[in-house]
Amino acid sequence: MPRFVPDSAVVFDLEFTAWEGSMARRWLAPGEFKEVVQIGAVRLDACTLEEVAALNLLVRPRINPVLSSYLENLTGVTNARLAVEGVDFAEAYARFVAFADGGVICAFGRDDLVLEENLQLYGIRDAAPMPPYINVTPWLRANGVEPRGKHACHVGPLCGAAFEGQEHDAVDDARSVAAGIRALVGRGAENIFSF
Repeated sequence: MPRFVPDSAVVFDLEFTAWEGSMARRWLAPGEFKEVVQIGAVRLDACTLEEVAALNLLVRPRINPVLSSYLENLTGVTNARLAVEGVDFAEAYARFVAFADGGVICAFGRDDLVLEENLQLYGIRDAAPMPPYINVTPWLRANGVEPRGKHACHVGPLCGAAFEGQEHDAVDDARSVAAGIRALVGRGAENIFSF
């Protein structure tokens, strides 16, 4: 029986507040929260897996409004950029859901939970529901790619696709995940967006 492939799907990545050692501490030190500072997304034609649109949103954190120098150096997102380009999380989330346009969203790991954590952290109760979510990690493993200890920026190269851009930039990292998906499907893996 032929499987259903939607018209489009969105691959996304998040950058969120971090400090030296926060990953090892699992953000459990007092005052450490995974507040979203960037949402990067690419909409793909779900059949050809080619990019048809992109979204890049900088987000002003509410609880820790000043980014650490560690995060600035890691991501290239600076306090100066946030002051000029940043929007509130509620607006960014609404724009992201609108960009997904009711379709499936996909990321490396559980970035969906980070979005939900931010909704709860800020007490946002009237937000649009999260679109259907796919974690690409199990699919990578099922297709012979071990992503343990890696980040979204590494997915493309792990799958044989070149990485382009800046590591830990949410849009470039989303493109890396999309490139990895394209590379594996090009070598015969089942399309991750087929149901």
